[in-house]
Amino acid sequence: MGSVGRVGKVVLVTGVSRDLGRRFARAVASDPAVSRVIGVDVVPPRGDVGDVSFVRADIRNPVIAKIIAKEDVDTVVHMSVIATPGSAGGRNTMKELNVIGTMQLLAACQKAPSLQHLVVKSTTTVYGASSRDPAMFTEDMEPRRAPRAGYAKDVAEIEGYVRGFARRRPDVRVTMLRAANVIGPNVTSPITSYFRLPVIPTVLGHDARMQFLHEQDLMDVLAHAVRNDVPGTFNVAGDGVLMLSQAVRRMQRPSVPMPAFAVGKVGSTLRQARVAEFSPEQLSFLTYGRGVDTTRMRRVLGFDPKYSTAEAFADFVSLLPPTGGRSERVLAGLARQLPPPGPTLPPPPEPVGADHG
Repeated sequence: MGSVGRVGKVVLVTGVSRDLGRRFARAVASDPAVSRVIGVDVVPPRGDVGDVSFVRADIRNPVIAKIIAKEDVDTVVHMSVIATPGSAGGRNTMKELNVIGTMQLLAACQKAPSLQHLVVKSTTTVYGASSRDPAMFTEDMEPRRAPRAGYAKDVAEIEGYVRGFARRRPDVRVTMLRAANVIGPNVTSPITSYFRLPVIPTVLGHDARMQFLHEQDLMDVLAHAVRNDVPGTFNVAGDGVLMLSQAVRRMQRPSVPMPAFAVGKVGSTLRQARVAEFSPEQLSFLTYGRGVDTTRMRRVLGFDPKYSTAEAFADFVSLLPPTGGRSERVLAGLARQLPPPGPTLPPPPEPVGADHG
């Protein structure tokens, strides 16, 4: 469904130096409805980008407006929001890339007369995770606790700016895709790093509900959004829910139930050892989990994921390497520091002459 008066869409994709951004840009470049794809990032992508024109640019810099104008871009796909401070060089840089980068990109989009469609890859992390959550979040629900820091706060701010942009440019169709945790053999993220651990620390007394989106379904829903100009905000997840206990059983890996403070301690140790990225929001998710309603995805957006939550997880597990190595040594050292399970102190003696009446 090409734009009026031209052969096909001109699509600009942000965040192409990372694997999912690069793969999406390359895939959408082969779409017959698309005539050109411009990939933008601060560093060049490592893999083959096919027919994508790469432009080295920082979206935090106003120069992005010149690129959009020069290339006559009509569709922008914003994929450069990042979940882990480690990959950005620290939390402050991450916030800058996420929030300031999005603000500059939207300012550039606002000035671009050629722009017709903006697609933003958001995340269900925006709903948070708490003991007061509904069984399923619909798109019009707010988190029970507003995020105070980290990735979730970035995403809440970004979504606010995107809604502001949609009000200022009602002529531009804005599609916001709130993706569940993306999983698959090629995905490196806080949740896949967690599941790659040789021993899985879980939060004692809790069994989190999880929904996943297969990496291929993420590619497909972004391409679907580019092809079919359907504005609105959509939860995107595979069918069904997997409990954390079921996920761990399917992996056939040992798990260690720990009190929440101990899981937090494990998390900070693993983060320092650069084995896995744990944040307070990750810990909340591993405690309470999250469920989202995908009715609008099917009925309004018209998209059906190929993989259910369980199938997406099974595909991720199928290529996991055998356990062992550095993360196992880190966890073993941690286990030695933690207090042994069960009562460690004898009950205090009763005072002499205590009344048993």
